[in-house]
Parts: sequence; structure tokens; C-alpha cells
Amino acid sequence: MRQSSSPSTACDTQTSSILSLNIAPAQVLRGTHAIQQAGEAIAKLGKRPLLVGGDRSLSVTQTTLQPVLKEHHLEFASATYSPDCSEASLAKLRDKANTHQADLIIGIGGGKALDTAKLLAHQCQLPIATIPTSGATCAAWTALSNVYSDEGAFLYDVPLAKCPDLLILDYNLIQTAPQRTLVAGIGDALAKWYEASVSSGHSEQTLLIAAVQQARVLRDILLQKSVTALQEPGGETWREVVDATVLLAGVIGGIGGAQCRTVAAHAVHNGLTHVAASHGTLHGEKVALGILVQLRLEEMLQGNQLAAAARQQLLKFYSDIGLPQTLNHLGLENITLTELKQAAELACHQGSDIHRLPFHVVPEQLMAAMVSTTVPIGEAKIKA
Repeated sequence: MRQSSSPSTACDTQTSSILSLNIAPAQVLRGTHAIQQAGEAIAKLGKRPLLVGGDRSLSVTQTTLQPVLKEHHLEFASATYSPDCSEASLAKLRDKANTHQADLIIGIGGGKALDTAKLLAHQCQLPIATIPTSGATCAAWTALSNVYSDEGAFLYDVPLAKCPDLLILDYNLIQTAPQRTLVAGIGDALAKWYEASVSSGHSEQTLLIAAVQQARVLRDILLQKSVTALQEPGGETWREVVDATVLLAGVIGGIGGAQCRTVAAHAVHNGLTHVAASHGTLHGEKVALGILVQLRLEEMLQGNQLAAAARQQLLKFYSDIGLPQTLNHLGLENITLTELKQAAELACHQGSDIHRLPFHVVPEQLMAAMVSTTVPIGEAKIKA
């Protein structure tokens, strides 16, 4: 038997305490007409890029990205990720990458397109550049991909070996997206504070403290600037909010790492993706409702009046910018009890991040919170 003082044991102990973080893309190009200025940075990563995105995203870049690639003599091919960021789609894309002899993946689009491209690059061990076409998520930044079924139901997430090698944030391109996508991105980014403060708010670790405090700053920026930003698309405040949803939200996940995880808001999202009627809504819209559900749980099961007050504040803010406040606002006015129960059970499954709440939650309690997000403070209490 090894002695506790042996060098190998000491080394094992030291190794087990190592924290590995993927904090940020190697390079970020941000600005108006950023794509037109990105040719040299792209060419450094590869000569035969495979462009991965949805039909709309690939079409949008025909007049911007493709001329840049041609100017730098890059032999590119394009492939769609349809029907979803799913195992079947990834298998087809791996074949396409092999056929094209790709030495670089360029992801173009929203969260699912970028998650697909990042995971494809990870599987093929190729460099990855991301070009978000909206401010809907921080997927362009992060070292994480979510995998769904072909039908759009969340299955699992995959931690990646690194953040993207290059992120190109082109405000002109972002501005072509429907305003609804930025509203959804605001909802998704807001969750950083409400979830990180629960999962890591009491930590004494320096980087977790920094991540939580950055999440608080992010929340304040969004609460203060979102209304003006949405009234002035393309303006300075609008660009600051885009930076917040795409870049700053990613910074928080990078600094906080796996220890600063999502909690109930994203668990609610994951459960609702298994309800077919929710597929017409965006990731951030479902997450935004999940924030209200999480605060409702804290109020009902802990008597947390700060959570109750925060929920009331968000209800007003959601009304101002158009985020969903109820299941009905997600188009789920006809959701059946069976579907609601299925979503709640999936959100509460063993290993779900909902269990990072400082109290135990069962599906019946979650169901009650999901249908009472706008109930006044102090009503509809449930015993733990």
C-alpha cells in the first residue's frame, strides 16, 4: 500500500486539484464591416474552410464573406446543419468535411448553427471560426455545444477542448436579424446572474467571485440599456447590448467554468424543448421564462422575498421589451397536463442543473411554479 507521503500520491493530489478553463476565443474581431476585414485572420487558420450554417445564414454571407474568402484564394464549400444540432446532422457534416478535405470550419448563424460547427470542428480536430448572425446567444464565444434530437428536443451538452480560434462579430450582419433574436439574447444573458448567483454566489474562490460579479454587471447593463437599444437598432447603445449578449455573457461562462453552471432557468428550457409546441420559440425566450420559474421556486419553497421582488422587477422589464412572462406567451396555451409533467420530469432528472438550487425540487413543485410565474407575491405557496 502506498504511503500518504509518497511522491506519486502527492502528485495525484496536486493533479486532481488542477482547474482547466477555456476562457475566451483566441481572437475576436468586432466592429462594423468586420467580415470584410477578417480575410487575413481566416487565412491563417486554414485554406479549405467548410462553411456550416442554416440556409438563411449561408445566403446572407454570399455577398460579404464569400468574396473575402475568394480574395484570399481559399477553397471553400458550404453545408447546412439541418434538421438540428443532432447526431444525424453531425454525421452528415463529418462526411462533408472529409469529402471537401476541410482544414477549417466556419460556423455562421445562431446558437444551434454555431454549436453544430463548434462540435464538428471538435470531432474533426480542426480550427473553428464563428460568425454570429444575431445577438441571440453567446454560443459564438463558448467552449460548449448542446446536442438535440432531430425533432429539436435537448439531449445533452458537450464540453469542448477550446473556445473558438476566431470570433467575428459584425454589427452590420447582426443588424439584419429580426429584433426578436436580440430580445431573446437579452433573456438568455440575464440568466447568467440569476443562475450564477445561486450556484456560485457564496463561493470564496477568486475566479468564481469574478464571474458572479461580472454576471451582476451584465444584468445591470441589460436592465438599464435594453429598452433604448431596441428603439435605436444599430446605434451605440444597441451595439453595447449586442456586446453584452454575445461577448460579456461568454466571458462569464469562461471565467466561471464548469463550477459556475446554469441552474433552474436552463433546466426549464431543456424540459420545454421536449414539448413540440415550444419549437416555434427561441432558446432565450424559454430561458427567460425559466428565470421567472426559478425565482418563483425560491419564493414558494424558501419564502425568499428578495426573489419575489426580483421576479416582479423582471415582469415589468419583460413587458417593456417583449419577453415571455407565461407559458401562454411561449405559445403553450394548449399544453396538456401530460406534456407539462413530462417537461418538469425532464427538468428534474438526476444530474439536472436544477439541483444546484439550495433546496430540493420535485416535478410537481416545478409544474406549479411554471404555471404561476405572474402570481402576486405571497400567493400560491407550496410546502417543501
